[in-house]
Amino acid sequence: MEKVLIFGVGGFVGSYLSREFIEHGYAVIGTDKTRSSILPSEVGFYESDLLETEAVEGLVNKIQPDIIVNLAAISSVGASWNIPQTTMQVNVVGALNIMEAAKKSEKKPKILFVGSSEEYVISDFPMNEDRPLNASNPYGISKVTQEQFAKLYREQYGLKIYCVRPFNHTGVGQRDSFVLPSFCKQVAEIEKSGEPGVMKVGNLKVKRDFSHVKDIVRAYRLIVESDNCELIYNVGSGNAYSLEEMLRYIVSLSSQEIKIEVDQSRFRPTDQPVICCDYNLIKTELGWEPQYTVFDALKEMFENYLRQ
Repeated sequence: MEKVLIFGVGGFVGSYLSREFIEHGYAVIGTDKTRSSILPSEVGFYESDLLETEAVEGLVNKIQPDIIVNLAAISSVGASWNIPQTTMQVNVVGALNIMEAAKKSEKKPKILFVGSSEEYVISDFPMNEDRPLNASNPYGISKVTQEQFAKLYREQYGLKIYCVRPFNHTGVGQRDSFVLPSFCKQVAEIEKSGEPGVMKVGNLKVKRDFSHVKDIVRAYRLIVESDNCELIYNVGSGNAYSLEEMLRYIVSLSSQEIKIEVDQSRFRPTDQPVICCDYNLIKTELGWEPQYTVFDALKEMFENYLRQ
């Protein structure tokens, strides 16, 4: 049975990716600063910090994984503006620690690094992998840098390092500091109160391509199982909806009257008007297509907050 080691397994995507690999016959070992309560029981867990070089090397040597997936990241564009130094430390130095450990490992595991649509030059049209890279925020810059190091280690040391550029994704378990879980939580709380309510929101005019997290982790597995590690794939739904459209849908799930108030303090320094994915390459090469919509994820999140 092949072994998969997932760094950052305690985050939102970790439990979904663990389940995806387990259901396809892999043994999954996860590592993070703490074990998540929603992690499948079958996952072997080790506590570690990605920034501790020797600990990362020791873990890779001990487990001898066939595949390493790195989910450990500062993954919020908004947060990256407030902590640019930490963003570079975690997203770039953390990735380097994994590559160094893999380089020294007997087994030379495959590695999957998760990039972002935020790496691309701004465009109002669906973006394919040929679009120039020119990140406009600290998070995006960190992901471009991570990819450049991945290319270096691929070419210089012969490591099989895969990179993927997912667009936005969401689902039950994502922190409510992210926009869609925040909307779902606020509407659910108003619904549970039994009274009309008010919601504070930022820029609702931006259009974003959101996928269900289950589609995203299926793509990750297919990519790291494939042969060509030099191809970088976009993963997204191919549909960009405005935050206003998505909020309107969430509000429609509630029986209460809800007033929306725009709060200028919630606007980001730079907000791209439209971000949309062209996923034709992964569809053609690996046969991947979305099986869910963002509205499926929104309904699941709203219902989950209602139950809490």
